[in-house]
Amino acid sequence: MADQQMVRLLSESGFAGAHYARFEEALARYGISVLRGWLYSGYAFKLVASRGFDLKPHELELEELVRDSDLREELAMMTVARALPVFRQRALVAAGWRTDGGASIATYFMGACAYEFPNEYRRHRVQQKRWHRGQATEEITTEDRLMVRSVAEEVLGNLRVLQDLRDIGDPRTQAAVALTIDGYTQEEIQQMVDAKSIRAIEGLVYRWRTKAKQREERSFDG
Repeated sequence: MADQQMVRLLSESGFAGAHYARFEEALARYGISVLRGWLYSGYAFKLVASRGFDLKPHELELEELVRDSDLREELAMMTVARALPVFRQRALVAAGWRTDGGASIATYFMGACAYEFPNEYRRHRVQQKRWHRGQATEEITTEDRLMVRSVAEEVLGNLRVLQDLRDIGDPRTQAAVALTIDGYTQEEIQQMVDAKSIRAIEGLVYRWRTKAKQREERSFDG
């Protein structure tokens, strides 16, 4: 009877204005408090499953809700925010709530929250997937940066090598080294410099590397 009288008074202002704002605020605080408890215990999922919305929460999701108070608060607030206008229209404006329906105003409102929760939780899951994809992309980007750095270092090294090519007196050795830097296989280099064998190409490049290393050591010691 108290609920009926309250709804009648609120209807006089068209379910708007200062009185309705205070009523809605109190209803929202109540809904958030109840939903937080439902999320902590996992009852929210059992309730919506009984109404045909089986979200099939993973064990890790349930553990996160127990552990993360901020997540419970966020989900409860968003669910209540979505339920309030639906409740106002259906329960009050369209007179969906009645005293002979067997439910109080607060219980009727929690029913509205139960219908809004599945959609809100699905949105949460989508956001989580996007976040994880973003993390994966960031890791890939980090790997790409490392790869670019590695390539850059290799290029700088090759530039130093190319500068040293001018000091190589033997044209065949110079060609073999340059072609090696350019990525040609030893078989291809053998044909291009008319070497007798692949071992001959290896020998040319090895002798040049040995001399280049000795020059670097002498430069470092100096």
